[in-house]
Amino acid sequence: MAMKKINRRESAALLNSLTAGVVPRIGLRHIAVGRQNEVNAFLHDFDTIEDGGASFRLAAGQYGSGKSFLLQMIRNNAMERNFVVADADLSPERRLTGTKGQGLSTYRELMQHLSTLIRPEGGAIESILQKWISSLQAIVTKENGFRPGAPEIVEAVSEKIGEVMVELSEMAYGFAFASVIDSYWRGMKTGDENLKQASLRWLRGEFSTKTEARQNLSVDCIIDDQSWYEFLKLFAVFVSKTGYKGLLIFLDEGVNLYKITHKQARDSNYEKILTIFNDTMQGKAQFIGVFLSGTPQFIYDERRGLFNYEALRSRLADNRFGVQGYVDYTSPVIKLNQLSAEEIYLLLERLCEVHSSHYGYECILGAQELTAFINTVNSRLGADQLLTPREITRDFLGLLNILQQNPEIKFNELITEEGFSVKSAETDPEKVPEKEEDIFAEFDI
Repeated sequence: MAMKKINRRESAALLNSLTAGVVPRIGLRHIAVGRQNEVNAFLHDFDTIEDGGASFRLAAGQYGSGKSFLLQMIRNNAMERNFVVADADLSPERRLTGTKGQGLSTYRELMQHLSTLIRPEGGAIESILQKWISSLQAIVTKENGFRPGAPEIVEAVSEKIGEVMVELSEMAYGFAFASVIDSYWRGMKTGDENLKQASLRWLRGEFSTKTEARQNLSVDCIIDDQSWYEFLKLFAVFVSKTGYKGLLIFLDEGVNLYKITHKQARDSNYEKILTIFNDTMQGKAQFIGVFLSGTPQFIYDERRGLFNYEALRSRLADNRFGVQGYVDYTSPVIKLNQLSAEEIYLLLERLCEVHSSHYGYECILGAQELTAFINTVNSRLGADQLLTPREITRDFLGLLNILQQNPEIKFNELITEEGFSVKSAETDPEKVPEKEEDIFAEFDI
């Protein structure tokens, strides 16, 4: 089946990102293969969130197995379904909590990447506010027969905002949140740019002291390292009031929490995960989904991983009947297994189509060549454990680049070159254990 037409912007993003070993933000649908059960599990979560529920998922897989790709694909799908999405990569500077404001840094990153279908690259907070307030303004004008620009509109819209936000006022920090939304409207309507920008700064978590917030907005609280998740819950309910289906949070690189050396700091972050898990699973949160990805060690290591935290281990434990290849996709943890040979073949086909479309040539690699490539990489020592979609993709695109740039070289000559091989743990820094003790992290006696 021929692939849907791909524009050069998407093909360039795909080829540049995949060659560099990172996940592209656009065009993923052109190369997505397999993972149908995993995708369906997330889509079921979307239905739950749209109906006012909440969801929490952990995507587990080794480096290069496709965790980030899956989350990015789900993110793009969610925007098409009219969800507001926000994503951030965790790092030493961005955690769920920390003594140096690392939790707030994560919140700020999420707000920076807040996206909708019409603002897919982030920075959507102002467009969400303007779209909603404009609709309220139109309703108020029609209901009351106001002429455009009538001074009465300011108070009438403010009153309408209060009616819509009454549900939020019953939540933690809800009154302050509603007050800031109203301040944004007043600044927007009266031309007070300082008030408008102060409201946006507060929503983005950029005020450092309560005094500063009180002087600019007359509110007594700010978004800080301890409260940022409560504000995400507020924002989720808010966007559901503005016409969106809910808020989805995507947190990648959970392994950075596993790498925290200080046990108390690590446990504080795991406790935050427990709070989020309980909120979403017990029905305390509404219209929000939190999706976190990490390596199996991050989850299952009983010394430093989530399973070291007893309350999380009991909640995240595998289904005891999930044996003999059966998988429970309602479990909080979704494990990403290796792609099958058929799925890898389909992936190579699609990469070939993207590459040839972008560079304007006809790809002549057929079933025989693609099968030979798969057999070659699979024959390498340890391929069953070390071979990942990322490595296969990078190697194959490298092969296509050489063939396209050097027409005199034949596929068979290149594939049999002595130096052709996939990377192994010795050459991939991401697979080298950070400490010698980590080598035995999963060893049972």
